[in-house]
This record gives sequence, C-alpha cells and structure tokens, in this order.
Amino acid sequence: MRMLCVVAPGLLCSSPLSLSFSSPKHHLKLPSSSFRPYSRKSPIKMSTTTIEHIVLFKVKDNTDPTEVNTMLTSLNALVSLDPVLHLAAAPLYRTKSSPIPFTHMLHSRYSSRDDLNAYTVHPSHLTAVKESVLPICDDIMAVDWVADDLQGPIVLPPGSAIRVIFLKLKENLGEEVKDEILALIKGIKGSFGEINQITCGENFSPARAKGYSIASLAVFPGVSGIEAVDSKEELVNLQREKVKDCLESFIVVDYVVPSP
Repeated sequence: MRMLCVVAPGLLCSSPLSLSFSSPKHHLKLPSSSFRPYSRKSPIKMSTTTIEHIVLFKVKDNTDPTEVNTMLTSLNALVSLDPVLHLAAAPLYRTKSSPIPFTHMLHSRYSSRDDLNAYTVHPSHLTAVKESVLPICDDIMAVDWVADDLQGPIVLPPGSAIRVIFLKLKENLGEEVKDEILALIKGIKGSFGEINQITCGENFSPARAKGYSIASLAVFPGVSGIEAVDSKEELVNLQREKVKDCLESFIVVDYVVPSP
C-alpha cells in the first residue's frame, strides 16, 4: 500500500496542516449558569457502536444574550426524547481553524441511525430549531458518523474538553485514502496519554456538512489536556508537509462540557 500524505499525530495537535497558531481566533468564557450538560444516562463505561452527531452554529452578531440562552435551553431540553443517549449544547471554548466563525456547538449520541433520524424529525426538535435556532443563526452545519467500538462513557463528564476536527479532502483521492486516514486517527489515542476517548468516521449526512467528509472527536479530562497536546510542536512540524497535499479545508474547534 502506498504511503498516505497524512500522519495521525498531527491531526490532534494544533494542526496537521498549519493548525499551529500562537493564539486562538476565538476564546469564549463559559457562563456559570444556563449552559449545562444534559443526559438521561449515567456515564457507564462501555465498548459499543454509537452515532455521533455534531452541529455547529454561528449566532448572529449583536444577538440578545437572552435569545442565545433560550436557544441553548431549547436544544438541551431535547435530551428528554427517547432516542437520545447524550446531548449537550454550549458556546465553543475556542476556534483553532474554521472558514466560518462558529460560536456554539451541540454534541449528541444515539444507538443507531434510526434513532438519530427519529430525533431529527421529532416535533420537539423541529420546534426548537424553527423557533429558537433559525431566527438568531447566520449559519449551521452538521456532521454525523458511526463511532465503532466506542471506549469509555457515552455521557461525558462536566469539564471534559472536546476537540472536534472536520476534514474536507481534495477530489479524486479515492476510498483508500479515506480508509487510511481513519485508521491513523483511531491509533492516535495510544500515542497521547492526555486523550480519554476518541472517535472518528466518515460523514453520512453530506447535505448538511458543507463538503467535509471525515470527522473526529477527541475527549480530554480538561482544557489542560488539549494544551498539553498542542505544546508538542515537534510533531506538528514533522507532519505538516505530509498533510497539506491531502486536504482542501479543515475545521478545528474546542468545546468544554459545561457544568450543572
């Protein structure tokens, strides 16, 4: 098999492809109230197949904070729906790289694609989106993937830091490239002790993903874990040249699971 133009460690460092920045573009402080992780399940550790659902929102400039709180409250309340295993919506902690200045993120998990579809078409979800999200958002994107053999809790503990990476590959790279990238990402956890959990997969909702085809989600005990990985600049510098030829665009955002 030919060598791929991506090497895994860089994907979770500041960048596989010049994601190394001296300072983040956006760094938002989380309010002490209103933004809470919601889940109906206890964080039991397990190994299973799970559907990851990530939505990024760009709230309009100068939006009244009350309207933003209403949006987050409406979204977080959707955890009461039967298909939902875990759901939390909150402001982004930091944007490392993105062509769109997203401001908020929703992360949820499901047992199957059917459960995700049931959530998507549920009247409560449609109402929340229509009444609380669309009126105050300039842009929205969503990516869904199958997380095979998820290790650890389905429900992420408050204070956990999440790094989400979306990759848009250049055209005509072939399925072999996708498969090799995914295999490399899955192996990252063994190289970085700061990572508690990692999932990745190929997006299966292309209509909402703006062309991004591969997604990964890494969970750290806290923000310090992400910063520790980012500090390993030698890994970034080593792999940067090997990565840039594979990607057309990428999004890297950090998010902190909010406390009750």
